Formats: sequence, structure tokens, C-alpha cells
Amino acid sequence: MSRNGLFDLSGKTAAIIGGGSGIGKAVAIGAATLGASVVVLDANENAAAATAAAIPGACSAPVDIGDTASVGAAMETIVRERGRVDILVCTPSINVRKGILDYTNEEFDRVVAVNLKGTFNVLKATGRIMAAQRGGSIVFFSSIRSVVVEPGQSVYAMTKAGIAQLVRAGAAEFGAYNVRVNAVAPGVVETPLTAPIKANADWYAAYANKSALKRWARADEMVGPTLFLVSDAASYVTGTVLFADGGWTAIDGRFTPPGM
Repeated sequence: MSRNGLFDLSGKTAAIIGGGSGIGKAVAIGAATLGASVVVLDANENAAAATAAAIPGACSAPVDIGDTASVGAAMETIVRERGRVDILVCTPSINVRKGILDYTNEEFDRVVAVNLKGTFNVLKATGRIMAAQRGGSIVFFSSIRSVVVEPGQSVYAMTKAGIAQLVRAGAAEFGAYNVRVNAVAPGVVETPLTAPIKANADWYAAYANKSALKRWARADEMVGPTLFLVSDAASYVTGTVLFADGGWTAIDGRFTPPGM
């Protein structure tokens, strides 16, 4: 058995979209640690380059997942330069926290364009390549908001639920080509996206106390679940949403009975 056993990614090309920061950056570094040849993709070209510079042998390129042509060109470039794409991880999303009655059409379109259309663009472009090469693993990022919600999260939650269904559809359509499609669904993670919440002490504490572990996750705590799904350890896992949420969706937590 190889040095990392079932989790060894040696000889595999891993494209990490969103690798310029947060969870994507942590996953890119983690994939390289397990032996993968890493390509860091991000809308922020400088951030992608900075991550790649910290990973021996890695390269970077800009990509706008909301732009179908941009995604297709990025994936084709990887195939041309690396020969194939074995692993694709896509982390980016945006959120506009507003009540339904206050949401503008422009805000709706912006969130859907990145979170839902962007995911579809990546699934289509990568699925086409992996189906042709008869193998590969794709991991997207859903959220606890795919199953539970709070005020101000309507459109974000809708898109995260949509990602879960796209993952199942991708698994159904690409399974015959030995292509697996899964998702990780984090709880609350310390990333640039959640920085405004962290800056509010009461809000930060409320989220921490909602999970069974009574704390937020670090970005690097999403690396293990993600790399499990792309590795041979998950060779029979597809169409699954893996919740890495500190127990958020497992518990109600509103009241602890006396004596407990």
C-alpha cells in the first residue's frame, strides 16, 4: 500500500476552485500534502498565485465560475497542460443577508449566478472532461442552510439546497463513467465570507453555541471531509452530502432538561 494508504493522491491532478482563500486554500494545501499535483483557481488571480506559491509544483489561474466560457477555458487548459483532471473541488459562494421582502432582483441574480449557475457551469465542464477520461471525483460545497434556515438566508439557502440536488444529478448521470460527485456541507466556518458575523460578539457566540461542539470550525477542519470524498477511501461514495457541521443539524438545543 502507498505511503498514505487509501488517502494517497499521488499522481493525480487536483483543480481547486476558490483556492485563493479560506476553505479552498486549506484544501489546496492539504491535497498537495497527500501527493496531488495542484492547480489553484480563483476569481482573485493574485490570491490564487499566492496559494500556489506556497505549494511546491503548483500553478494558478483566474476563473469566474459564473461565466460559462471562463470555466470551460480553465478546465481545458488544465487538460492541455496536465493531461487530465482527476479531482475538482469548488468552494466559492456569496451571500446577501436580507429579508425576502427587501431582496432586489439584482441581488437575487448575483447570488444565484455564483452559487447555483456557477456550480452548474463547473459540473458541466468538469463532468464532460471526466466522463471522456472515464474517471474522476468532484466535490462541491453545500451548507447546513440546505436543510435549515434563519431569517435573511432565503436565497443563499435556496442555492445551497440546489447544489445538493445538482450533486445527486451529477452522480446519477456520470456514475457510468466512473465519475463520483459529492458535496461537503459545513456549519459555520471562520472564512472571509463569515467575517461580518465574527465581528459581532453576540452573533458569533450565538452561532458557536448552536453546535454540539460549542464553537466555530476552522477552515482547515474542512480539509479532511473534502479529501476523504476525493480519495480512494470513498471509492463507493457518490451522490452524498457530507455534513461537517459540529452537530448543528443533529440537535435542537433549545432547552436542556433539569438534571442533565
